Amino acid sequence: MHDALFEAAQLGDLKLRNRIVMAPMTRSRAGENGMPTDVMVDYYRQRASAGLIISEGIAPSASGLGYCRTPGIYNAEHVQAWRRVTDAVHAEGGLMVAQIMHVGRVSSAYNKPAGSATIAPSAIQARGEIYTDQAGMQPLDEPVALALDDIPRVIEDYRRATIMAREAGFDGVELHCTSGYLPAQFLSTGSNQRQDAYGGSASHRCRFVLEVLEAMTSVAGAGRVGMRICPDNPFNDLADDDPQETFDTMLAAAASLKLAYLHTIRLPSGRVDNLQLGRQYFPDNLLANDSYGASEAAAAIAAGDMQAVSFGRYFIANPDLPRRLREGIELARFNPATLYTPGPEGYSSYSPLA
Repeated sequence: MHDALFEAAQLGDLKLRNRIVMAPMTRSRAGENGMPTDVMVDYYRQRASAGLIISEGIAPSASGLGYCRTPGIYNAEHVQAWRRVTDAVHAEGGLMVAQIMHVGRVSSAYNKPAGSATIAPSAIQARGEIYTDQAGMQPLDEPVALALDDIPRVIEDYRRATIMAREAGFDGVELHCTSGYLPAQFLSTGSNQRQDAYGGSASHRCRFVLEVLEAMTSVAGAGRVGMRICPDNPFNDLADDDPQETFDTMLAAAASLKLAYLHTIRLPSGRVDNLQLGRQYFPDNLLANDSYGASEAAAAIAAGDMQAVSFGRYFIANPDLPRRLREGIELARFNPATLYTPGPEGYSSYSPLA
C-alpha cells in the first residue's frame, strides 16, 4: 500500500534509499554555546533508516542563535562534535544534511554567547516571547538593522557554515528560509523596510536569499544544497503584503541554480498554494511536509506530485519509522512534555522495534 515510499530517489547529488525523510525539528539538546552533545549522536543514529535526515536548525554564527540549547556550526569544536553525529548516521547507512538556520530577530540575548548581536534587515522588534533557561519567558530582542556593509559578512557566515558542514561529514545543507527567521525577514514587507538594494521591490527583497544560496552552492555545487520555504507563514510575527509575488520572484531565480531540492511546507490556510508553487518551479525535486499520513504521502509520490515527504512528529517517538510503515505496525506516540527538555528522556529514549 505504501510502496512508493520505499523506492530510491535522486535529489541532486543526494541518493535516497527511500522517500521517507526526517524533517528538521528543534529539540533543544545542545550544550553551552551551541555545542552538539553525546545524546544528539544517539538520537540521529537511531533514525538513520530515513531516506534522508535533515538536521535541526544549526546556526551559522553566534548571532544566528536564538532559542535555548540549539546548536551551531561556526568553529572547529562544533565541526568535531558534528562529525561524531554524521559518522554515527553513516555507519548505519544513512544520509544527512545540515539545516543552516539564522534566526535573526527571533532571539534572546539570554540564549546566545555574550556580545552576540541580534540582527535583522530593519530595526523592527517582533511581537512575541521566547523561553530562556535563565529567566523564563522573555520578550524577543529588539534587533539592530544590518548596515549595507555588514550584509556580505552575514552571507559569508552561511558560506563558511556550508564549508564546516562538509568538513563535519554532512552530505549536504539546507537553507532554512521560513518560520520568520532571517532569510524570511528579508523577503517579507513587514520585517524588511529597507530602502537600498536589499529592500523595497520584490526583486530587492529576494536578493539576500539568492546571494546566500549562491554562496552555499559555491562550496560543493548546487546538487548538495536544498531550501525550505513556507510562503505566507505568519509564525514569529511575519507578514508580507504579497507573498505570491515575493515567492514567484524568488523561486524563479532560485530554480536556475539547479538546487538539490525545494522543501515546501503546505499551508492550507495561507493565501498561496505552496505545493502548486513548489511543483511549478521544482517539479522534479520537490520535498513536501506537514501532517502527512503514510497513505497520503505514498499516493502523492505515486502521482508525481512530489519526490519525497518529510515527517517530523512521527520520527520523534518512532526512531525506526520506515520499518514500522513498511510492516504496518501501529506508531508510538510522543510525550509533548519532553519535546524541549534537556537530556535523553523523550529524545533518544524511545525504543525501536525488537
